[in-house]
Amino acid sequence: MTACAIEPSADPGDGGAPLVGCSITAEGAYAARLARSGGGGGAAWYPERWTLDGPEPYAVPLPGNQPEEPGTEVQPMGDGRVLVHRVAAGRHLFALLYPTGPGTGELPLGAVECPADSTGMRLLPPVPGGERAYALAAGPRATVLWRIAGGAFGPERVAEIPGRCSGGAWLDRTGRMLAVDRETGGRTKAVVVDLERDGEVSPLLQIAPDSDDRLLLADPDSGLVLIGSDAPSPGRERLGWGVLGSTLPVRFPECLRMPDCVVTPFAVQPGQVLTPERCAVALRVDGAFGSWVGVWRPAERQVRHLPAPEGWLTGAGLWTPDGELRLPCSTPRSPCAVARLVAPDTADAGGADRADGAGGAGGAGGADGAGHTNGAGGTGGAVGTGAASGTDGERPGNPEEEAATPGQPGDDPGAADTPAAAQPRPVPLQQAPLARLVTK
Repeated sequence: MTACAIEPSADPGDGGAPLVGCSITAEGAYAARLARSGGGGGAAWYPERWTLDGPEPYAVPLPGNQPEEPGTEVQPMGDGRVLVHRVAAGRHLFALLYPTGPGTGELPLGAVECPADSTGMRLLPPVPGGERAYALAAGPRATVLWRIAGGAFGPERVAEIPGRCSGGAWLDRTGRMLAVDRETGGRTKAVVVDLERDGEVSPLLQIAPDSDDRLLLADPDSGLVLIGSDAPSPGRERLGWGVLGSTLPVRFPECLRMPDCVVTPFAVQPGQVLTPERCAVALRVDGAFGSWVGVWRPAERQVRHLPAPEGWLTGAGLWTPDGELRLPCSTPRSPCAVARLVAPDTADAGGADRADGAGGAGGAGGADGAGHTNGAGGTGGAVGTGAASGTDGERPGNPEEEAATPGQPGDDPGAADTPAAAQPRPVPLQQAPLARLVTK
């Protein structure tokens, strides 16, 4: 299971909402969040662990000796313990929490004191395997990578990365290759940090010399990566996709361009080895009327828009290998629940992308064959030839941007961005060196 759950709002200690709404282990067995008891001025925050791999999900509260601050970070470990990150008097304190009958056991891991000019410290997404945990402490000129759990002596300094780093995604199942977004010289580029080679840094994304290229999400099985870049539209970030190890350019599908919404990928369907174009991607879509769920595959020309289930811990979720999207939810009636959505498989359905191109009606909020949207937030449409920058269907007819020749795969409005028949089969990430994703 591949999952990512980020709900940014407030820095630790600012008195706002929790920094992270819900975090899920890479394998999907456990989740953790900061829950609240009571209401009004008497509300108190406490860590809560969810078990997701049983017949029914259930939650275990892990309150400490005193209420947590709203900005406290929590992260589940593979053995069911919960890592907690607190900030007190400028120091970052870490501990592992676990249930002990009626109470909560706490194993202190140590503290890290960051320089005064740093921008704080935050946990990276859960490491595959769940035995280790890492954090980034970003300063104005360099970022320090810390191993918080899984070492021999508490927090350990692993590497210092030149530049100010943000983001974070694991590129393999062993927790060796970490991708971060590094800002240097006024530009942000995704780089790879090799944890088995003393934090050696190498480039990952270089779409254009003057573009900002961030890695948003990665799936180690297929090599599919979701990218945010302003290369196709200077000054405006677009959502695109590529494949690690592939020679194909990065693509920026028109259906992922929603001018009035913020689109954030948060989970990729795992287990699709050699078929990245069939990976289902879950999107969090934030618009003027709230948040909802989008489901998209690279082989499709539309986003299927679905209403968010009641009580969704917004932005949290995971896919199963067989294509079931699981969204953690909490309501007063059901404090611990999981909504299950099944994404239609285009291959099994006879090719939804081909049906759309023939004028068939799209899914809720998707685009029909004529390029019209038919749901809230949808901005799909028929797509023409691929552009040199990797965009699909943007400013058609511009000879400086067209990469495909007439009659080639990709010209048909109903064809996928990278048809399986025309796409070289990518080498699994575990068997290939990391390659840059460069537009053609």
